[in-house]
Amino acid sequence: MRVSRIAFILLLVLVTSCDQKAVFDEYKSVSTAWNKEDVVQFKINAPDSINPYNLFVNVRNTNAYKYSNLYLIVEMNFPHGKIVTDTLQYNMTEKNGAWLGEGLSAVKDNKLWYKEGVVFNESGTYNVKIQHAMRGSGEVNGVVNLEGLTDVGFRIEKTE
Repeated sequence: MRVSRIAFILLLVLVTSCDQKAVFDEYKSVSTAWNKEDVVQFKINAPDSINPYNLFVNVRNTNAYKYSNLYLIVEMNFPHGKIVTDTLQYNMTEKNGAWLGEGLSAVKDNKLWYKEGVVFNESGTYNVKIQHAMRGSGEVNGVVNLEGLTDVGFRIEKTE
Protein backbone atom coordinates (compact mmCIF):
# COMPACT_ATOMS: atom_id res chain seq x y z
CA MET A 1 0.00 0.00 0.00
CA ARG A 2 2.82 2.40 0.83
CA VAL A 3 4.56 1.75 -2.52
CA SER A 4 1.40 2.61 -4.47
CA ARG A 5 1.02 5.84 -2.50
CA ILE A 6 4.60 6.85 -3.28
CA ALA A 7 4.12 5.95 -6.96
CA PHE A 8 0.95 8.07 -7.07
CA ILE A 9 2.72 11.08 -5.55
CA LEU A 10 5.62 10.75 -7.98
CA LEU A 11 3.24 10.53 -10.91
CA LEU A 12 1.35 13.61 -9.70
CA VAL A 13 4.59 15.60 -9.36
CA LEU A 14 5.72 14.48 -12.83
CA VAL A 15 2.43 15.46 -14.48
CA THR A 16 2.22 18.89 -12.85
CA SER A 17 5.89 19.77 -13.38
CA CYS A 18 5.76 19.04 -17.14
CA ASP A 19 3.22 21.77 -17.77
CA GLN A 20 5.01 24.91 -16.62
CA LYS A 21 4.27 26.78 -19.86
CA ALA A 22 0.49 26.84 -19.30
CA VAL A 23 -0.98 30.17 -18.21
CA PHE A 24 -4.60 29.15 -18.88
CA ASP A 25 -5.88 25.66 -19.69
CA GLU A 26 -9.57 24.83 -19.41
CA TYR A 27 -11.92 22.31 -21.03
CA LYS A 28 -15.71 22.25 -21.32
CA SER A 29 -17.80 19.21 -22.15
CA VAL A 30 -19.97 19.27 -25.28
CA SER A 31 -22.15 16.32 -24.26
CA THR A 32 -22.75 13.43 -26.68
CA ALA A 33 -23.16 15.72 -29.71
CA TRP A 34 -22.04 19.32 -30.18
CA ASN A 35 -24.96 21.30 -31.59
CA LYS A 36 -23.93 23.93 -34.17
CA GLU A 37 -25.75 26.60 -32.15
CA ASP A 38 -23.87 25.76 -28.91
CA VAL A 39 -21.03 28.19 -28.35
CA VAL A 40 -18.31 27.15 -25.91
CA GLN A 41 -17.04 30.20 -24.01
CA PHE A 42 -13.95 30.92 -21.96
CA LYS A 43 -13.40 34.06 -19.89
CA ILE A 44 -9.71 34.88 -19.58
CA ASN A 45 -8.05 37.56 -17.51
CA ALA A 46 -5.11 39.06 -19.39
CA PRO A 47 -1.91 37.51 -17.98
CA ASP A 48 0.10 40.70 -18.59
CA SER A 49 0.44 43.37 -21.28
CA ILE A 50 4.08 42.82 -22.22
CA ASN A 51 4.91 39.17 -22.94
CA PRO A 52 3.82 37.21 -26.04
CA TYR A 53 1.78 34.01 -25.65
CA ASN A 54 0.78 31.13 -27.90
CA LEU A 55 -2.92 30.27 -28.04
CA PHE A 56 -4.43 26.85 -28.73
CA VAL A 57 -7.85 25.31 -29.18
CA ASN A 58 -7.94 21.83 -27.64
CA VAL A 59 -10.42 19.15 -28.58
CA ARG A 60 -10.93 15.60 -27.43
CA ASN A 61 -12.40 13.17 -29.94
CA THR A 62 -13.47 9.54 -29.94
CA ASN A 63 -13.77 7.00 -32.75
CA ALA A 64 -17.37 8.22 -33.23
CA TYR A 65 -15.98 11.34 -34.95
CA LYS A 66 -16.77 10.73 -38.64
CA TYR A 67 -14.59 13.34 -40.31
CA SER A 68 -10.92 13.72 -41.21
CA ASN A 69 -10.96 17.44 -40.49
CA LEU A 70 -12.62 19.99 -38.23
CA TYR A 71 -13.86 23.49 -39.02
CA LEU A 72 -14.22 25.92 -36.12
CA ILE A 73 -15.26 29.53 -35.76
CA VAL A 74 -13.26 31.18 -32.98
CA GLU A 75 -14.14 34.66 -31.80
CA MET A 76 -12.02 36.66 -29.37
CA ASN A 77 -13.73 39.60 -27.68
CA PHE A 78 -11.26 42.11 -26.24
CA PRO A 79 -11.99 44.02 -23.01
CA HIS A 80 -12.48 47.37 -24.81
CA GLY A 81 -14.87 46.08 -27.51
CA LYS A 82 -12.63 44.87 -30.35
CA ILE A 83 -13.72 41.51 -31.82
CA VAL A 84 -11.55 39.19 -33.93
CA THR A 85 -13.29 36.25 -35.66
CA ASP A 86 -11.44 33.43 -37.42
CA THR A 87 -12.72 30.44 -39.36
CA LEU A 88 -10.18 27.66 -38.84
CA GLN A 89 -9.66 24.25 -40.42
CA TYR A 90 -7.68 21.45 -38.76
CA ASN A 91 -6.74 17.97 -39.90
CA MET A 92 -7.89 15.30 -37.47
CA THR A 93 -6.42 12.25 -39.25
CA GLU A 94 -3.39 11.18 -41.22
CA LYS A 95 -3.94 10.44 -44.93
CA ASN A 96 -4.28 6.74 -44.04
CA GLY A 97 -7.12 7.52 -41.60
CA ALA A 98 -5.09 7.17 -38.38
CA TRP A 99 -6.08 9.70 -35.74
CA LEU A 100 -3.84 12.63 -35.02
CA GLY A 101 -3.64 13.70 -31.42
CA GLU A 102 -2.32 12.00 -28.33
CA GLY A 103 -3.77 9.30 -26.16
CA LEU A 104 -3.55 5.57 -25.68
CA SER A 105 -7.28 5.01 -25.31
CA ALA A 106 -10.16 5.63 -27.71
CA VAL A 107 -10.08 9.33 -26.72
CA LYS A 108 -7.52 11.51 -28.49
CA ASP A 109 -6.36 14.91 -27.24
CA ASN A 110 -5.68 17.41 -30.02
CA LYS A 111 -3.75 20.61 -29.35
CA LEU A 112 -4.57 22.87 -32.30
CA TRP A 113 -2.67 26.10 -33.04
CA TYR A 114 -4.88 29.19 -32.88
CA LYS A 115 -2.54 32.20 -32.68
CA GLU A 116 1.18 32.65 -32.11
CA GLY A 117 2.96 35.44 -30.23
CA VAL A 118 -0.18 37.18 -28.94
CA VAL A 119 0.35 40.13 -26.59
CA PHE A 120 -2.66 40.91 -24.40
CA ASN A 121 -2.23 44.68 -24.65
CA GLU A 122 -5.65 45.49 -23.13
CA SER A 123 -6.09 44.87 -19.44
CA GLY A 124 -9.28 43.15 -18.36
CA THR A 125 -11.27 40.08 -19.31
CA TYR A 126 -11.12 38.53 -22.77
CA ASN A 127 -13.99 36.32 -23.91
CA VAL A 128 -13.19 33.48 -26.33
CA LYS A 129 -16.12 31.81 -28.11
CA ILE A 130 -15.77 28.58 -30.09
CA GLN A 131 -18.35 26.81 -32.23
CA HIS A 132 -18.10 24.17 -34.92
CA ALA A 133 -18.76 24.92 -38.57
CA MET A 134 -18.81 21.41 -40.02
CA ARG A 135 -20.60 20.47 -43.23
CA GLY A 136 -20.99 17.09 -44.84
CA SER A 137 -19.19 16.57 -48.14
CA GLY A 138 -21.16 18.33 -50.89
CA GLU A 139 -23.81 19.62 -48.45
CA VAL A 140 -24.89 23.24 -48.17
CA ASN A 141 -26.40 23.05 -44.68
CA GLY A 142 -24.09 22.47 -41.76
CA VAL A 143 -23.99 19.44 -39.50
CA VAL A 144 -26.49 20.18 -36.74
CA ASN A 145 -25.20 17.76 -34.10
CA LEU A 146 -21.51 16.90 -34.40
CA GLU A 147 -20.82 13.55 -32.77
CA GLY A 148 -17.50 12.23 -31.54
CA LEU A 149 -16.10 15.34 -29.87
CA THR A 150 -16.35 15.14 -26.09
CA ASP A 151 -14.58 18.28 -24.87
CA VAL A 152 -13.45 21.64 -26.22
CA GLY A 153 -10.72 23.60 -24.51
CA PHE A 154 -8.67 26.73 -24.73
CA ARG A 155 -5.03 27.04 -23.72
CA ILE A 156 -2.58 29.92 -23.33
CA GLU A 157 1.14 29.12 -23.08
CA LYS A 158 4.22 31.18 -22.40
CA THR A 159 6.47 31.39 -25.44
CA GLU A 160 9.98 30.02 -25.20
